[in-house]
Amino acid sequence: MTLLVVEGLRVGYGKVEVLHGIDITVGPSEIVALLGSNGAGKTTTLRALSGLEPIRGGGVTLGGTSLVGVPAHRIAAMGLAHVPERRRLFAPLSVEENLKLGGYLMRDKPAELKQRIEIMYGLFPRLAERRLQLAGTLSGGEQQMVAIARALILKPRLLVLDEPSMGLAPLIVRSIFGIVRRLRDEGMAILLVEQNARQTLRIADRAYVLENGDILVQGAASALAQDPRVQAAYLGGVAAA
Repeated sequence: MTLLVVEGLRVGYGKVEVLHGIDITVGPSEIVALLGSNGAGKTTTLRALSGLEPIRGGGVTLGGTSLVGVPAHRIAAMGLAHVPERRRLFAPLSVEENLKLGGYLMRDKPAELKQRIEIMYGLFPRLAERRLQLAGTLSGGEQQMVAIARALILKPRLLVLDEPSMGLAPLIVRSIFGIVRRLRDEGMAILLVEQNARQTLRIADRAYVLENGDILVQGAASALAQDPRVQAAYLGGVAAA
């Protein structure tokens, strides 16, 4: 069964409609990329799915259950975890305190929460070394690891990532993308918004290109990497390997 189904999604701010009725699906164990230029509506899409922006029209279901009108904290409890653009960590708090906040809904299960945090340290060994360090003093790559780990604490069914490579060195970007691919291989569904189209199309299973609030093109990531429109707009005119 398809995990996430978005049908005719319309979202806007005031009198301005940003999304004009888009359709997106994400299946289990699948990386689906959402590409597009700045202002195309990518972040708005993720915020609407997460309950952070009101939906004006259309439907969104996760595992067959509607998310329309559901508060953000309930959507998180239902299995959708959102890693926002620019990470949004609590800078004055330690790595471990940030991870504990990610497990807020498990606060009445301290032993289970502690176990989940240790699992995250296994996935991100660098964070284990820095568990008592203030999040605001970490490198950009380390902060992104904290943001992803924090989102994974509740064992989500769907992970939505907004620009995880932003501001990171190429070596760190490859590491982050490797983690994303590993999560997919372990069974997680991932919806990825990313400006780095070349790397994204290498790891994604399918992709959508969003322009001015509408889906311009969609299909297998390998096919989109060869599409002349995608090449011209996002790959510098050269197909992704």
